[in-house]
Amino acid sequence: MKIGGFEVGPWAVKEEGNKRHLIFDCRDCVYSSSISDDRACMYHVIKVLQEVEADDIVLAEVYERVYEKNQANMLSEIAQVAQKFETAAIWSYKHLGDPKIEGEKRFGDRHNTIVKITHDNILFDPIMSYIELLRELKSEKERLDAEDPKQYSNVYYQTLLSIKKELEATELIQRARSILMRLKSTPDSKELYKPFFEAQVKPSFIGSRLIFETTEERLELLDEYSVEDTSVQVFKHPNKAEKLYIINPPEYSLPPDKYFILSKTKEVVASYRPGKTSLSSLSKSRKYFERVYQSTIRDISKEYSINLENQEIIELAQIVARYTVGYGILELLLSDRSLTDIYLDSPIGQKPIYVVHSEFGQCVTNIMYTESEASSMVSKIRAMSGRPFDEAHPVLDFDLPDLETRVALIGPPLSPDGIAFAFRLHKVTPWTLPQFIDNNFISPLGAGLLSFFVDSQTTMLVTGSRGSGKTSLAQALMLEILQKNRIIISEDTAEIPVPYMKEIGFNIQRLKTRSPIGSQEDTSEVAPEDALRTALRLGDSALIIGEVRSKEAKVLYEAMRIGAAGNIVMGTIHGDSAYSVWDRIVNDLDVPNTSFKATDIVVVARPIRFGGSLQSKRRVVQVTEVKKHWQNDPELEGGLLDLMEFNAKKDKLEFLEDNLKESEIFTKVSNLTGMSIQEIWKGIRMNASSKEFLVQMKREHKVPELLEAENTVICSNKLVLLKQNQLDEFGSIDYDQVLTEWKHWLQNQFIKRLLAKKKQ
Repeated sequence: MKIGGFEVGPWAVKEEGNKRHLIFDCRDCVYSSSISDDRACMYHVIKVLQEVEADDIVLAEVYERVYEKNQANMLSEIAQVAQKFETAAIWSYKHLGDPKIEGEKRFGDRHNTIVKITHDNILFDPIMSYIELLRELKSEKERLDAEDPKQYSNVYYQTLLSIKKELEATELIQRARSILMRLKSTPDSKELYKPFFEAQVKPSFIGSRLIFETTEERLELLDEYSVEDTSVQVFKHPNKAEKLYIINPPEYSLPPDKYFILSKTKEVVASYRPGKTSLSSLSKSRKYFERVYQSTIRDISKEYSINLENQEIIELAQIVARYTVGYGILELLLSDRSLTDIYLDSPIGQKPIYVVHSEFGQCVTNIMYTESEASSMVSKIRAMSGRPFDEAHPVLDFDLPDLETRVALIGPPLSPDGIAFAFRLHKVTPWTLPQFIDNNFISPLGAGLLSFFVDSQTTMLVTGSRGSGKTSLAQALMLEILQKNRIIISEDTAEIPVPYMKEIGFNIQRLKTRSPIGSQEDTSEVAPEDALRTALRLGDSALIIGEVRSKEAKVLYEAMRIGAAGNIVMGTIHGDSAYSVWDRIVNDLDVPNTSFKATDIVVVARPIRFGGSLQSKRRVVQVTEVKKHWQNDPELEGGLLDLMEFNAKKDKLEFLEDNLKESEIFTKVSNLTGMSIQEIWKGIRMNASSKEFLVQMKREHKVPELLEAENTVICSNKLVLLKQNQLDEFGSIDYDQVLTEWKHWLQNQFIKRLLAKKKQ
């Protein structure tokens, strides 16, 4: 195809995410695919923009150059101005002068000059056209000043001024003009285009674009770290509430020869991509495919005489694997365990991906995902889950076990604007009570008290809103269960890191139940209430319910009423107070009041915005005992006894000592164990002090690993054994002596071993 005598490639406009993408196929183009480097390329793009509207421009070869909306707008303005000049025939006779005053001897030269500026050159080099216009204006002004105004009209001069006004109304000329005014001499116009039309370069087989917007505002770098082979930066913007989460994967900044090899490799290995497969088998075969891709890359590099080091081959193979058997650019976000949530709202491609960072809260990324990538992801998830996803089944909820992530997928008609994703990343290792103390989520005494309730085999519910930390707290409380005890976990979403807990010595049996959304009744998955009944038949075990949602509540309270054979029963439920838990369980889930009384303790977690801050901090705000002697409403009849309550002004979980005289649970534990109330509290305070001391040692020795579950469990076991040694030897426990011995062991043995291991 020819435009203006130039041979150019085909183009098309693709609508996606309510945006119009102008895409040029440059594979067979004889000119370079760069707007700033090639006049013919610029001409082609501006000429097409006279016919169509576009939000961005893509020049596609083995790699793609992507020009964002602002860059496309600058070229569109030039296209519109050029079209306006042509429609107005700005070079016509009436715009060249007044023949009655000055004759027509200069009209030919004037016509040629205006045609050159407003027609011949403007689409090739608009900045140079503007520079030539300024030169002509200067010359014409000098002629006007030198000649007799009676013999020389200013029609031509006014025409030049009108052209100047039109050009200076465009953003490109405005920005170029600000640069030209600071220069002593006129540079090559090609150099002027580079700062305006610096394209994002990416392989053609990658759909996502990265946004690196320039801003006059000063961004504050909050954190910088690496995820796999990719750098991550988190910035604070002075005028935006959310933080900026910026990634720069290596595949977006490779030289052309490596892009060529990536594209060729992708073509060759397309047939290698596995079809329907389980995620676990896909994860295990990842290394196999990377080896296949390495072999392919070596062959291609030899065939095209491109020298690559072995490490470069490995890195390129990993990139190919990411976009074939992996999850594409989303894989990098899913691998960042500092993130808790990833959101892709519909319509895909209209807004960047949003994430929730564990430290910095909600952040906007620089990743613009595409509908084609979303469709590919849907196909992958549908194949792995074996579940339908269509208009009849617009919801799909699925666990990605190799990434410790749950994905919720919705589509039309539920989501009228198209497909949307929500990924929830689970912590690979469980939170521990010392980690929560370190982060001010709970006080040391609060941690010691909850540990006591676990040890006393109470029935507990942990409640809070989504993102309040209730599931994380439940995991931390599980670590307080003695390792000699068996644990049965029933959950519809694999949030609890069972494999890790088994590795560090816990005896756990997990029951996977049917998801409450996106699952059909006739699937092979077991309903939560049936799984819970099964759990009660699996022998003497502590029972943990991932989340109480519906029918399983009645079965759970059956377990609570019989005490699950004398072991702790614990679950999580959505709510914002102990009273709201009662209201939901009794009034919404139809559990009788008499059954609800089987609950011993309700722990409430909540995000707090201190002083109206934009950021929320997770805190335990309430520890409440459920008393047994009330009939209808526990709040009106004093059935809910707060043992600890959060003081937002002090940012402290305070112990309500005066309420202890009304407590029934301590009397119950005292009767069952033979321990006095004073002995019980000595044990609670010893546990609290031990966890606080772990935090102190972590900070003093700068060993965050000390607070991880694999180490806190060892420390807890040691404390229990020291207590038992005293009990066996003396028939009673000197809690101060036990704590002293434990601290000595921790400082002189355990931490030394941990530091030595860290140096290796």
